[in-house]
Amino acid sequence: MLTIYRAKDYKDMSRQAANLISAQIIMKPDSVLGLATGSTPIGLYERLVKRCKKGDLDFSRITSVNLDEYKGLSPNNEQSYRYFMNDNLFDHVNIQKARTFVPDGTEENEEKACKDYDEIIAQVGGIDLQLLGLGRNGHIGFNEPSDSFPKGTHCVSLTQSTIEANQRFFEKATDVPTKAYTMGIGTIMQARKIVLVASGTDKAEALAAALCGPITPQVPASILQLHPDVHVFADEDALKDVKF
Repeated sequence: MLTIYRAKDYKDMSRQAANLISAQIIMKPDSVLGLATGSTPIGLYERLVKRCKKGDLDFSRITSVNLDEYKGLSPNNEQSYRYFMNDNLFDHVNIQKARTFVPDGTEENEEKACKDYDEIIAQVGGIDLQLLGLGRNGHIGFNEPSDSFPKGTHCVSLTQSTIEANQRFFEKATDVPTKAYTMGIGTIMQARKIVLVASGTDKAEALAAALCGPITPQVPASILQLHPDVHVFADEDALKDVKF
């Protein structure tokens, strides 16, 4: 079942999405949260931090598993997703760092890194709520458009457009990672609840294709149409092309 929450703007979208995630934490204090990086979730993370500091949210029994990580980046690299999560959420709430998991970007053996992460997700009991952003080409995690839906955690070669887009974050082009470890579509679809956040006109075409178009690995997010419990939080700009 797909539920769409229309927001006025990014701030309103962040507030609404944070409300649902807050309810998940309150109703099930030992939830396993699948978390995402990127600019879109930052606003909702800010709200979760504020609520925790006020005493309205308790992260002490929460477990988290992140969608992805760049291969070759250590956790203390400012461009790593582990660093992002610490900086935007984990360092500011009462979560146990030992129960926060991100793929090991320092693991050179790709098969081992992916197998280890799949085992972690299985050991924590699967994901109760998975937060997703949306790429401009319809990707979720680092699952780019392709000929099939990958099942488990895998290593992907980043597209040239993604590499070029990331260059602004690094001192020189040769520092930009060319590969990343990411949860597979199969793992994402096994989450018991999915929350997708999207904001801005640059996401409108991808969101319309994901929600209203055919289900195809060329638009990875379109697979969400088959999930029984999906909540989409998007502002008016992102929803401008969505017609039901």
